[in-house]
Amino acid sequence: MKLNKETASWFIPDGKPIDEGVKRTTHMAIGAHQDDLEIMALDGILKCYGRDNQWYFGVIVTNGSGSARGGFYSNFSNEEIMAVRKHEQKKAAYVGEFGALALLDYSSKEAKDPNNESIVLELKALIEEAKPEILYTHNLADKHDTHVAIVTKVIKAIRMMDKNDRPKVLYGCEVWRDLDWLQDEEKITFNVSERPNIGNALIEIFDSQIDGAKRYDLAAKGRRYTNATFSASHNVDASTLSNFAMDLTPLIKDDSLDLADFTIQAIDRFKADVKDKIDRISGKK
Repeated sequence: MKLNKETASWFIPDGKPIDEGVKRTTHMAIGAHQDDLEIMALDGILKCYGRDNQWYFGVIVTNGSGSARGGFYSNFSNEEIMAVRKHEQKKAAYVGEFGALALLDYSSKEAKDPNNESIVLELKALIEEAKPEILYTHNLADKHDTHVAIVTKVIKAIRMMDKNDRPKVLYGCEVWRDLDWLQDEEKITFNVSERPNIGNALIEIFDSQIDGAKRYDLAAKGRRYTNATFSASHNVDASTLSNFAMDLTPLIKDDSLDLADFTIQAIDRFKADVKDKIDRISGKK
């Protein structure tokens, strides 16, 4: 399985051949940057961790050259920070017991190019080879342009596939915008309370981002606690740690659905719910 770019790389933590490492996949996650998977798709990592019948395949599309730099890494060049971030992602894959990791090594500019078909075709080939039952990626309401670029390319890639070969479900997960605004009946809630030490360790591996740059370790953990506690006002907490996702499965079941319309309709339902509650409680209704 040759990747498009000469600088792209594979990592199979348990040393299996690449084909074997990929073909055992049950849960797959496609993220824009190193550390995105550990923030947004921890559910899949934990579901596969320590099991020999479920395997997690992580794909990172970009090379990390645009990463924020602080502390020890303040004066690192693009080439140096790229090397560090790749190394960190491989360490996370080893700790998280990934079945396989693919680092595609595109620039953010390439990823955000709506006409870049090479990324779409490479993602299609990887998904077809892995045949995941569950696929995690970014959500369409994320505020990071590169994240939105990746989810749109993932959907485009899946829509090129035969419907019988597509993943059973596609989840759009939260990174650069919470998804607590989704209506409860639409929200996918992942209970990631199991093995909090693993979840914490995975994000803490990315020292190049945490040291003097961004406290993703605290933010990711804090969001999970927040999601679990504030998800229901009148019920006892169902978990201590939760991640939310938008169910994007309809977009890979019905290719005629427009991505923007699909997302705006969810926002409109949130808007209508807020208006209805205010009108009702204020006595306007």
